Amino acid sequence: MLQNLYESKREYFDNGNTRSYEFRITGLKKLRNIIEKNEENIINALTLDLGKPIFESYTAEIGVVYQELNHAIKNLRYWMKPKKVPTPIYLQPANSFIYPEPKGVVLIISPWNYPFQLAISPLIGAIAAGNCAILKPSNQSKETEKIISQIIREAFSDNYISVVEGPGSEAVTPLIENYRFDHIFFTGSVNVGKKILELSAKHLTPVTLELGGKSPTIVYKDADIDIAAKRITWAKFYNAGQTCVAPDYLLVHESKKETLINSIKLYIKNYYGDNAKESENLGRIINEKRFHRLISLLEGCNILEGGVYNKEDRFIAPTLVDGIDMNHPIMQEEIFGPIFPILTYNHISEVLDIVRINHYPLALYLFTRDKSIEDYIIENIQFGGGCINHAISHVANSHLPFGGIGFSGMGRYHSKYTFDTFSHEKSIFKSNGRLDSNILYPPYNEKNLRLAKKFL
Repeated sequence: MLQNLYESKREYFDNGNTRSYEFRITGLKKLRNIIEKNEENIINALTLDLGKPIFESYTAEIGVVYQELNHAIKNLRYWMKPKKVPTPIYLQPANSFIYPEPKGVVLIISPWNYPFQLAISPLIGAIAAGNCAILKPSNQSKETEKIISQIIREAFSDNYISVVEGPGSEAVTPLIENYRFDHIFFTGSVNVGKKILELSAKHLTPVTLELGGKSPTIVYKDADIDIAAKRITWAKFYNAGQTCVAPDYLLVHESKKETLINSIKLYIKNYYGDNAKESENLGRIINEKRFHRLISLLEGCNILEGGVYNKEDRFIAPTLVDGIDMNHPIMQEEIFGPIFPILTYNHISEVLDIVRINHYPLALYLFTRDKSIEDYIIENIQFGGGCINHAISHVANSHLPFGGIGFSGMGRYHSKYTFDTFSHEKSIFKSNGRLDSNILYPPYNEKNLRLAKKFL
């Protein structure tokens, strides 16, 4: 089955079916139409898988996809055009161009936490760039996997785009080991990302890895505490904390700790009520395995707020903890849930030492009014991207590239950057006429060398 899936796409691509503007724009519009038709089904699937509030399902999964689709449809013709670039005088008369060219047959492997958006957003770029694709959504979000498969079957022929369902280990490993994809796009954990990279090396397949990490939130002593608390609370507990760019831990100036904690507690109550379990605004943990892992992280922590959970419902209340050091398990790995460790510092230089223990976070958030502190953090900490005086909102701007650095990933995407990821930039030098400079050709002499030094 896997062999037929791959080989049919290789033949379809090699025959030139996907290259034209008309084919690509039709594919994008067809995808948009089929998503519109299935909006309710997608939301229902996300509710069953993750207990997502309808607002979060629409804004973070469906709305973001519409934004990407509409932007690609509007700009596709421009993105596809060859770009003329300057030609040095010593190569004249000539013109130089960059031709964006589809890579071929690509593999997109998506996770369970935003199971619709993180499968379809990369696919939009793959379609726009003129590729054939195989999608492997996460089997942990089973209902969303089913609706993705249904949508793709309705919209596209199997020799163009198709979905592989079932456990990832049973499909992904043989796919990558046995077939030479022209690009692999993976979103998920660091450990699985390492395996994907190792497997892809056999065929020298280029890989985009969108991973994670412990993303710090830094609150300086001059920050607007109310604004910081409001935005941090929203960002941390959005999707029940199961977001790769969620604030993972809080670093607050010692003088502002108590005030900030009290403000966050207030916003937790404002957002989720006196009994968060009954709130329609808080999602659930994806499965029992991850639920038990999160509960185990609470051992040895001082619980300041929350700490309430229910196994049958996979519910964990928004939880604030302190009394931990950097050796505690909660500070050794990405939390990926609604538990928020709080640490303090007295001088901003201490922040660097703490963040560098978990090097290369995917995101960083800083709350300050001081431009010098802003510059200090941006210039001295390596991270994928982030916000000043806000959190997670950078991912909603399609004009910003999204991606990690080091352990948090490699490559970038979103909108035009996704098109670029799935395109090969072919360089073309076009000589004009018969005019030529003999400086290039043997036999070489001192005059040739002097002229070469002058021009180069």
